[in-house]
Amino acid sequence: MATTNFAKLTEQEILIWSRDLWKEARDNSYWTRFTGSKGNTPIHRFTELTKTKKGTKAIFQLVGDLSEDGVINDSQREGNEEAMVNQTQEVQIDLVTHSVRNEGQMADQSTVINFRETAKDKLAHWLSNRVDRLMFLTASGIGYNKMTDGRDAPTNSPFASLSFADDITAPSAKRSLMFDGTNLLTSNTASITNAYIPSYEMLTKLKAYAKTHYIKPIMSGGKEYYILLVRPETYAILKRDPDVKNALSGVDVKENPIFTGALGQIAGFVVHEHNYVYNTTGLGAGSKWGAGGNVEGTRTLVLGGQAMGVCDLGNPSWVEKKFDYDSKIGINVSKMFGIKKPVFKNLYEGTEEDFGIVTVDHFLPL
Repeated sequence: MATTNFAKLTEQEILIWSRDLWKEARDNSYWTRFTGSKGNTPIHRFTELTKTKKGTKAIFQLVGDLSEDGVINDSQREGNEEAMVNQTQEVQIDLVTHSVRNEGQMADQSTVINFRETAKDKLAHWLSNRVDRLMFLTASGIGYNKMTDGRDAPTNSPFASLSFADDITAPSAKRSLMFDGTNLLTSNTASITNAYIPSYEMLTKLKAYAKTHYIKPIMSGGKEYYILLVRPETYAILKRDPDVKNALSGVDVKENPIFTGALGQIAGFVVHEHNYVYNTTGLGAGSKWGAGGNVEGTRTLVLGGQAMGVCDLGNPSWVEKKFDYDSKIGINVSKMFGIKKPVFKNLYEGTEEDFGIVTVDHFLPL
């Protein structure tokens, strides 16, 4: 017997639900405020694949500064051009997917629609949350087999098998720092103590380090900025520093999306906080930082332009399936994307370094 199901979605309606879910997920993602389609943002987002001699790939370009001095007066110009040095960054892409399913009794049209609304809300939150987690781990140089608090990821998590998980690299030699309470040093988490407390002095030295080590700044209103991304506890202790109190100023959200949700600006940094900044609070005694593995630590991030690249290929898919004589319904969403922290041969230092990120490890006062 043929039946009419008014609750069944048309292809156009499926597209709308898919777009709405991705818009909600992107709006909820913490990293959206740092994302743009050009190099003057911490996250370089691109949405198209590039044709190469070896096939179609997800590629974005990092272009280095010019190193030569040019010519003067009427000297020969033609033939003395300098080739712009660029490095191609290929981003591996993969598919993440998740599903929800109701317990039954979905014959009523309004019930089906309510289930779709709830599923869209929950799946959008799931997608934005997991993308955020992967972004923080990538920026910190931590594998996807870990959580952002240092714990092992759940055994049923598939993220360590993502194709772009293999491209995660630890902070490069001249981008991996720690603050000992007075100076910036090359990081060695085993030597961190509870005296390694962040301060205004750390911020001023970090800004100088980023500039003198050619981390590409973010330009806004003719000024140079970097993003300082900290744990809430880190910001709390910075706020207790009298020099920070005196120097911290407000932000104009209309000026640039990087100021959205910022706690303020100080010493050339736009300060943001998030619980997913990498830390050791999820690790047991003996497995944290410090000589005995008992010091709580965190990895504060300094982000410049093109700190990371994200390949965002289209809207998620939205698939509905009925079970058990159409009395139950399941909804699946899938999203294809890829993440990469670019590494670039630095013209000035002559070594392969993280292009737009500096990490600074220090004590985490709880």
